[in-house]
Amino acid sequence: MKHTIAILVENEFGALARIAGLFSSRGYNIEALSVAPTLDPAISRMTINTTGNERVVEQIIKQLNKLINVIKVKDITTDNPINKTLLMLKVNLNKSNQDKIIKLIKPFEAKIIDADERCSIIQAVVDEENAHTLIDNLKPYGIMEYISTGNLAIQRGKNTLRY
Repeated sequence: MKHTIAILVENEFGALARIAGLFSSRGYNIEALSVAPTLDPAISRMTINTTGNERVVEQIIKQLNKLINVIKVKDITTDNPINKTLLMLKVNLNKSNQDKIIKLIKPFEAKIIDADERCSIIQAVVDEENAHTLIDNLKPYGIMEYISTGNLAIQRGKNTLRY
């Protein structure tokens, strides 16, 4: 099962390396990882997407809590979080397919953020299912390059990861 783990860490040199090292040394897979400072620049928030059963995720959380720079860890998978992924895709572009691409990306609230006579760069913020659908829909036009943040998640309502 896929899990989203939110972690607050001290924003210090080596914190990310220690967390990635823990996953590596224990044989846990990181499917996606995002990290950035919070409103308090001394603290960063990590979002890690991983897979495993409840026992595996429980072990991951216990091991993370032992790390020196970790402030708080929570598996937010079951909290019905809002999940989004930022995608940027570079797609072949010519005058004959430009209108088709614009119509195709509109339902995803995606937009063209750069274009020249050969290609366009499309940006979309979507859930995981729509990310796959958008990519599949754009494949026939020739995806030249693709990058993604991976899944970011935030809890709904007043549920918050606080320090």
